[in-house]
Amino acid sequence: MMGVMRTLPMDSNLLAASLLVSAVTLATACTDDAGTDENGDEIGATETTAGDSTTAGEAGETETESGSGTAESSTDADTTADETTTADTTADESTTADDTTTDDTTETTTEEEESTDTTETGDPCGPECCPGETQCVDDVAQECNEDGTAWEDAELCDDIQGVVCDTDLGECVGDCSESAIGLSYIGCDYYPTVTLQYDSYNTSPKDDFAVAVANTGDEDAMVTVTQGDAIVYDTVVSPADVAVITLPWVNELTKGNAPTKLTVDGAYRLRSDKPIVVYQYNPLDSTTTNDASLMLPTNAWGNDYMVASWAHWNSIPGFYTVVAHEDDTTVTVSGPPNAVGVSAGANIDGSGNGQVTLDNSDVLQVVTTSGDLTGSYVSADKPVQVIGGHKCTNVPANISACDHLEESLFPIQTLSDEYIVVPPVQVPNNDLDKAQMVRVIATEDDTQVTFDPDQSADATLDTGEFIQLSLTTAAFQVNASKPVLVVQYMVGQSGGYGTSDPAMVQAVTPAQFRTSYLFHAAPTWTANFVDIIAPDGANVTVDGVAVTDWSAVGTSGFNVGHVALSNAGNGNHTVESNLKVGISVYGVQSAGSYWYPGGLDLVINPQ
Repeated sequence: MMGVMRTLPMDSNLLAASLLVSAVTLATACTDDAGTDENGDEIGATETTAGDSTTAGEAGETETESGSGTAESSTDADTTADETTTADTTADESTTADDTTTDDTTETTTEEEESTDTTETGDPCGPECCPGETQCVDDVAQECNEDGTAWEDAELCDDIQGVVCDTDLGECVGDCSESAIGLSYIGCDYYPTVTLQYDSYNTSPKDDFAVAVANTGDEDAMVTVTQGDAIVYDTVVSPADVAVITLPWVNELTKGNAPTKLTVDGAYRLRSDKPIVVYQYNPLDSTTTNDASLMLPTNAWGNDYMVASWAHWNSIPGFYTVVAHEDDTTVTVSGPPNAVGVSAGANIDGSGNGQVTLDNSDVLQVVTTSGDLTGSYVSADKPVQVIGGHKCTNVPANISACDHLEESLFPIQTLSDEYIVVPPVQVPNNDLDKAQMVRVIATEDDTQVTFDPDQSADATLDTGEFIQLSLTTAAFQVNASKPVLVVQYMVGQSGGYGTSDPAMVQAVTPAQFRTSYLFHAAPTWTANFVDIIAPDGANVTVDGVAVTDWSAVGTSGFNVGHVALSNAGNGNHTVESNLKVGISVYGVQSAGSYWYPGGLDLVINPQ
């Protein structure tokens, strides 16, 4: 079934001029699908202009009023049409015609030519359609391109996501449609992706790759997981509940160290008919090498990413993965400013440069032979997902033990010039801060970075360069002259800062904070925490209990609170606040940890 919605500009000068056009010219004007002219009733009934609620009748009144100033000329043109034709076809008769008739005919012809030229240059419609026009073709919403030469697919109305194409609007509608979802970590279409993991901890049933699916709404969510065309799992998640789904490891992506490779249908695809939140655990339960990621739905993906990873360590590689949502996605990757050795493959050379084409669910995984992939640049002609991390590494290199790192990275267009960075707490002494390492990575040349309180690390960076703060327990504000990516790394257990090993998390800018969160922290861990960054005056609760213990972060106007989470329940927790706050969630055990941002609104170019 096909339905069309047109959005056409109503220019009064154009309408006035159009009334001067001859009957032959009018017959060739832009018509709708039923063949009526642009002033016909059918067009008027469906015509919509942004911000204008003019009805078909009102449009007709406007047209009549616009034409009233040229009514006399139109009458002259109509009544002399036969004379004009006679003058064209019978030269002698035209020559002997009355002078007045000749003058009228000449004047009318000139006006008709001017009117025709105006119509040709002012008509917004092309040979196929009118720019901005929309239609439904089965389950695909299409939009006319800018020059009116072709229809282009705008959105697939996916029935698994409960979305249909409205033939009256010419667009997808439903709770999971693009127009309804917006830009945040809440969505309906996700791509959980297995990444490199230490080979002793990537085999089920001892260790399971898993996702946690949180239903933030008030209706049941039908969740379906596929790999390629095969349905792997489906379930219903109740409102305000979290379901944990274990998935098979993808050996091509998790085992071994090399080479860089493209794995067809390597990613899982997880869809829901209601908005949800998804976290990825590699692996799920507390072992000696873990990490977790907040997954971004496809509506929050971008085209450009700055990579955060860690240095190749003890013959174990760092990595990043790129996942496509659309077929024929061209991905171009560039190595970092500092030299890096890459295990070449899949058209990516030993310096980390190359180009590859991915189809839906394909995964490109780039791995090191030496150096650090941090500062690599990923650019694609269609939105992609990028995960950065390490198979298993010490942080820093001389403090054991190694642990898996991974983080689903934020697109460059959502990065900011301001961040609040706070360290995690030590376990078992929760009154002390645990040391971390922090990287501030520039996305543009000539980026000036400062800190409050001062960290003696101010610098000016070019694209891909980064500042690294080592073994710090400080909380501080990062200020930059241009957007930067800020990543925090938990240090290893032998450093003397309490239980846990390395994990990584991205800092979230205050411009992307939220007032409410629903998240999951697996109760199998020795201890789970949520760290809250709140502005002055915020009243915050965790699982309904008020947070009262706060520490100021310099002169930033923000405060940090560390809250231990109960392991008595199913691992589901909430944070509520009267003002927007940021959260990060982590769990620790002896020689193991995970860490992820609890959520965010992915504002474009936040300031």
